[in-house]
Amino acid sequence: MKSPLSTSAVRFLALLSALLLIGRTASAADRPPNVILIVADDLGYADVGVYGAKGFETPNFDRLAHEGRRFTDFHVAQAVCSASRAAIMTGCYPNRVGIEGAMEPWYKFGISDQELTMPQMFKQKGYATGMVGKWHLGTPTEFLPTHKGFDEWFGLPYSNDQWPLHPEKPGKFPPLPLYEGDKIINPGISHRDMEQLTTQYTERAVNFIDRNHDKPFFLYVAQTMPHVPLAVSDKFRGATKRGLYGDAVEEIDWSTGEILAALKKYSLEKDTIILFLSDNGPWLIFGNHAGSAYPLREGKTTTWDGGTRVPFIISWPGHIPAGTVSNEMACAIDLMPTLAKLIGAKMPEHKIDGLDIWPLLAGDKDVKNPHDAYYFYGVPFGSWSGAELESVRTREWKLILPHVYRTVGNQKPEMDGWPAEYIKRPVLVPELYDMRSDIEEKHDVAREHPDLVKHMLDMAEQCRVDLGDTTLNRKGAGARPPGGVKE
Repeated sequence: MKSPLSTSAVRFLALLSALLLIGRTASAADRPPNVILIVADDLGYADVGVYGAKGFETPNFDRLAHEGRRFTDFHVAQAVCSASRAAIMTGCYPNRVGIEGAMEPWYKFGISDQELTMPQMFKQKGYATGMVGKWHLGTPTEFLPTHKGFDEWFGLPYSNDQWPLHPEKPGKFPPLPLYEGDKIINPGISHRDMEQLTTQYTERAVNFIDRNHDKPFFLYVAQTMPHVPLAVSDKFRGATKRGLYGDAVEEIDWSTGEILAALKKYSLEKDTIILFLSDNGPWLIFGNHAGSAYPLREGKTTTWDGGTRVPFIISWPGHIPAGTVSNEMACAIDLMPTLAKLIGAKMPEHKIDGLDIWPLLAGDKDVKNPHDAYYFYGVPFGSWSGAELESVRTREWKLILPHVYRTVGNQKPEMDGWPAEYIKRPVLVPELYDMRSDIEEKHDVAREHPDLVKHMLDMAEQCRVDLGDTTLNRKGAGARPPGGVKE
């Protein structure tokens, strides 16, 4: 039977289809990249397969490394959750924006409206913005994610240990709520509820991609795990030789695999930048419920490298060379200005500490970090105010300033979720470490390099003039207040 269409009509339809295909292809090529930021909570430097994980496997994180670029000397701005996340979300040192340490549920402040957040930066260019997971940057409604640039959010307002069953502070915290947008959908989750969080985050993340695959999107996946108390779904409990900790890490690795599968479903792999890191080092006082920073010194809450140096992987097929490794130092404050430059968004006029490090991320040869140094403040304990400058880091050298830090020491942590007691140890005089040959920070060489020590002490003083040092009663001229005030 002959076609009812004439030969000319067939040719016309074929030409029209070709033009539409060309238009779709050009549109996809001109479209700015999607961005997915995955942040694990308290995951140690050595807790990913390609970084030397033992007792469990992370095939999806490893896949990102094989398809992209892995950094061996990447740091967060402070070795605790709220401050670290504030730096990621603003491109600033946490002291700059008035967010220090870990915020308690009853604090009545958060990121100021005067600051530009990462999702707000993406909104400039018309991105859909979604978040799943832990926020921890302000509990009052006006400081929640949906008021800071995210179109939608499902998750916890702060750390999962800030609840009535906290092992160190039983009964101190209120019930732990689960939010959807501004609405509390579960006023007090149970441990059984907590076991489903990774799965729920994953389902929401995949659903966000399903609904926004045809437009540029920014998705922030802030995993609750492997922060204590560890919680694992039935499908992963008992899956590893590393107990609940390994099970929890394998589940967030699975979650990443599901997100990658969603991208593949819509052929978005080459149109999407994926960044993965931890918010700080492992919380070592929790023993077998904590991760590993091997071979680095110490862990969470300290400015030794075990506290601030974290796994970091970036993948963007076709733009970042696959299977490459960078030993150059970089920091989470650089992510936001780098992404802003990539998509053509504007950063605020006031001072931002991060710099564009795209050439470094992209694997350009012989590229060095544009920073002269990074500055690391300690975690305030006992009160909100108390941030003290503890270390200065250049590409090759690290100066540890006099301060008191908390350590597990030589004692054996209690097991199965119960913490050991911290031991306080002082650093009495400035110590200098050669980070090219001594990443374990074992050999103080300050006496051999007095001129370098003096130079780095001068750098520290310049930082204090800018950002301050509460312990020394120094108010930084460049520090800005958070939004709201504490009661």
